[in-house]
Amino acid sequence: MRVATVYLVGAGPGDPGLLTVRGLEVLRKAEVVIYDRLVNPILLDESPPDALRIFAGKLAGGHSLPQEQINDLLIAHARRGRRVVRLKGGDPFVFGRGGEEAEALAAAGIPFEVVPGVSSAVAVPAYAGIPLTHRGLASSFAVVTGHEDGCKGEPAVEWERLATAVDTLVVLMGARTLPRIVAELLAHGRSPETPVALIRWGTTEAQQTITGTLADILDKAAGLQPPVVAVIGDVVRLRGRLRWFDASCAVAERDPVRPTDPSLAITRTKA
Repeated sequence: MRVATVYLVGAGPGDPGLLTVRGLEVLRKAEVVIYDRLVNPILLDESPPDALRIFAGKLAGGHSLPQEQINDLLIAHARRGRRVVRLKGGDPFVFGRGGEEAEALAAAGIPFEVVPGVSSAVAVPAYAGIPLTHRGLASSFAVVTGHEDGCKGEPAVEWERLATAVDTLVVLMGARTLPRIVAELLAHGRSPETPVALIRWGTTEAQQTITGTLADILDKAAGLQPPVVAVIGDVVRLRGRLRWFDASCAVAERDPVRPTDPSLAITRTKA
């Protein structure tokens, strides 16, 4: 039996309409779908009814499957000739461990294709009305993980350099480490008056945004649970004028954008 291809597919940040055309194409031909916790479950309905679906979600403090086991599943199913879609939230190569999975596949001689996805680092701020760059306010941005691998020993994020090196900082997976991140930024020169936005469940109907400054955001966000994207920088001030998503009707009640090809449409329902 011929070895099948594994597709590492970015599912986008939550809104199912943000899945790419290529992602939808391979998902509809999948025989095995191994999916993550932040993948919108609506997307699973786009896979064939007889496709094997395997949950491989991760949450801080607990994983349904260790990464090594996920790698083994990808390889094993591909060697059985099954078309495998590894469906990952956001983009597979942006803090999605897609690089590790691609390395494992390459080492095992398994053909694979990376289908990029819309990263939450860009889409979630956009849905909150926050452009990461803006002429006169921000000419640079950086995307940082707030949850580093504990096996690495010393933290790899050099906050002393990063704190003032770019105009806008986007922190993914930082809800639980926000106090340390704020302390690091303040200790290394970022102004206490720097605007901050914390966006939970961005691009979905459950989207919640809390704004403040480095001086008061910890008090305002006490108890906020993941998933959260943090945006730090002057561009946050634009949200008051540009908050198009949460100022409009619910997703299901807005006029849908009609695709040119009806076969590409995904039905949006309430989460």
